[in-house]
Amino acid sequence: MLLPKGTLLVGGGIIAVAIIYSMGVDPPNGESAPTSGVGGCRVAVTADVLNVRAAPEAAGAIVGKFKSGAETDADKLVQNGYRKLGENRWASNEFLKPLDGRDCG
Repeated sequence: MLLPKGTLLVGGGIIAVAIIYSMGVDPPNGESAPTSGVGGCRVAVTADVLNVRAAPEAAGAIVGKFKSGAETDADKLVQNGYRKLGENRWASNEFLKPLDGRDCG
């Protein structure tokens, strides 16, 4: 039995979303997290799910999410309790733990 083309596209989309979700991050608009190099600030997520916002405020639009244990490069800048992760990418610093040996000053 052959499946309609639309069924295959939807199935493929679901599989792609499952793969991205299992990686621990929902990248906004296909962008990846910035790299800060060896010794730069790198953090791990301590919340079950952590929203990444477009601005350092609770009302900022959600542009991505991280699952617990996910790691990402970050900036030293913390504003209004949010750490800058990249251009228009901020997350609550309360749920970010600097990794050992990394300078998140």
